[in-house]
Amino acid sequence: MPQSSAAMFRRQLTRHGITSLKRATLSTLQINTGRLCNQACEHCHVDAGPKRTEIMSRDTMARIVNWCAQNKISDIDITGGAPEMNPGFRHFVEQLLQLNARVMVRCNLTILEEPGFEDLADWYVTHRIPLVCSLPCYSQENVDGQRGKGVFEKSITALKRLNARGYGSAEGPTLDLVYNPAGAFLPPPQDTLERQYKQELASRYGIVFNRLFALANLPINRFKRYLNNNDQLESYKNLLVDAFNPSTISGLMCRHLVSVDWQGYLYDCDFNQMLDMPLPHGHKRPALWDIDAAFLENRPVAIADHCFGCTAGTGSSCGGSLAE
Repeated sequence: MPQSSAAMFRRQLTRHGITSLKRATLSTLQINTGRLCNQACEHCHVDAGPKRTEIMSRDTMARIVNWCAQNKISDIDITGGAPEMNPGFRHFVEQLLQLNARVMVRCNLTILEEPGFEDLADWYVTHRIPLVCSLPCYSQENVDGQRGKGVFEKSITALKRLNARGYGSAEGPTLDLVYNPAGAFLPPPQDTLERQYKQELASRYGIVFNRLFALANLPINRFKRYLNNNDQLESYKNLLVDAFNPSTISGLMCRHLVSVDWQGYLYDCDFNQMLDMPLPHGHKRPALWDIDAAFLENRPVAIADHCFGCTAGTGSSCGGSLAE
């Protein structure tokens, strides 16, 4: 499989009667507040870590809040890095909540155990922020192998703290978990895996949560280097191509959300952002405040070979699987 080729993915679409991949009505604004993180996971497509310096400014945050108000955005997905490490994070979220928007945050769990963030769980529950938390396995060996020694224990402690504050209960804020494979393979069926997670976490640790999202790893950035170092890059790319599932197309996140980077620039998805593939928009790289939400509808999506990662098997998106 060629290293980078939009043509291959486009031909696969054509074989299934899909002439082009275009955006639907915008439903979610996804905001990356920066690449600074307290972890440096080997699968991370963001290449996030403790030494990254890309951080969204308060001025950019204010411009995003104004845009959301003008465009009546109802669903906002905040990610990073560890978004909580941005000094303006809490004020930013509180400003967005004042717009009556549903604001969810992607949390790596261990940030709750870092010095200086001891009150973060209380702040989250006070504002009833839905959380989507990374826990790539219920096995300590697999989690620590992928994310670093001690991460699993900190993650379990953080989940217990969230549960103690009502997260994951019928009356409390939503607590969803994210699984992603530890190697060059696709996720198992999401519903089956969710049952296993709930059984194992409840029986071993008394932990409860709402839903599990099963995500595929895309062969870009740090995970691509991992595959390359283990001579698995080409075989994994071929696996994604062979597992193409046309029933995933309608739900692809690039059709329903738009991704904003730490500087305010727009991308069709988080993966395109990390590959610096902006919206097809003439010669100018658009910032969020240069357009309105209605402009995005029915616009073409920027594609390349990594798109096979979202269409393989049952599909993969920020909300988990896309098809049965």
